[in-house]
Amino acid sequence: MQIIYFVILIFSIILHEVAHGYAADKLGDPTARYAGRLTLNPIPHIDFLGSIVLPIISVLSPGGFLFGWAKPVPYNPYNLTRAPRWGETIVAAAGPGTNFVLVFVFAVLMRLWGDPSFVAICFIGILVNLWLGLLNLIPIPPLDGSKVLSGILPRTLAYRYDQWRARMEYNPFLGFGIVLVLIVIFGGTVAGFIYSLAQTIAGI
Repeated sequence: MQIIYFVILIFSIILHEVAHGYAADKLGDPTARYAGRLTLNPIPHIDFLGSIVLPIISVLSPGGFLFGWAKPVPYNPYNLTRAPRWGETIVAAAGPGTNFVLVFVFAVLMRLWGDPSFVAICFIGILVNLWLGLLNLIPIPPLDGSKVLSGILPRTLAYRYDQWRARMEYNPFLGFGIVLVLIVIFGGTVAGFIYSLAQTIAGI
């Protein structure tokens, strides 16, 4: 079962990153397309630590801990000319949004085919993508939630928040460190909530 968790986790992370690049491309920035990152081929997206080491550790560890990332898809916010005010927010939201779409897709599929093995795989898909989507909405740089929050805050607050965000993004490992500490402290509670939510969505 761990190999299924790993495969779905990597597949979902890659789709998450492709969605960022696709959204940026549609808003006027072709950087990801020129870099060959608008592809489902996993090779260009693989980050050794985030796509191999951490996912293997996470699926083998107890307690519902799921963590990993692919190489960030490059984009230039100054090229997002089709949505100059909301461009970065849309690009950032496209990643977790894709995870939530996958939750819906897996939920539909498991209702269309009732084979117990297939239902179990779809439930893993729901669980993994709920976790990835909600995790990435945490408003701590470099997670997507920081750019989403910046886009929806009033301009005065957004300006102050962006100053803090810019400082944090100079040292992304600090942000990841904070997130990991939060996961260690609250991970069990959050994992229980996400598991219950996944059961509700799956109808089991």
